[in-house]
Amino acid sequence: MQVISTEKAPGAIGPYSQAFLTGGFVITSGQIPVNPESGVIPEGIEKQTEQSCKNVQAILEAAGSSLEKVVKTTCFLADMGDFAAFNEVYAKFFTGRPARSCVAVKTLPKNVLCEIEAIAEI
Repeated sequence: MQVISTEKAPGAIGPYSQAFLTGGFVITSGQIPVNPESGVIPEGIEKQTEQSCKNVQAILEAAGSSLEKVVKTTCFLADMGDFAAFNEVYAKFFTGRPARSCVAVKTLPKNVLCEIEAIAEI
């Protein structure tokens, strides 16, 4: 197993790593929409989804993988009313249409609107 870390995605805000490389797969922690350069969280579900996707992408690339190699995502929404808008942005990044679970949760870290985690082949 190998810990994956990159400054191109926000650092962990708890006792966990951005991702692990194991058994030919990269398993990411959930990525919230924090811009890694500025620390800013964008407004609105569309921009937050885009930033979360970019954060997942940066971690996968640091591990030698890519969004095209994602086989499974788990997505968390603060409001299922954002489902359609979330899907519209998500589909632009995850073009391979990986398996996915998407659930609404009561709250997310930093009160963001979405969080995305992924499992990808190397």
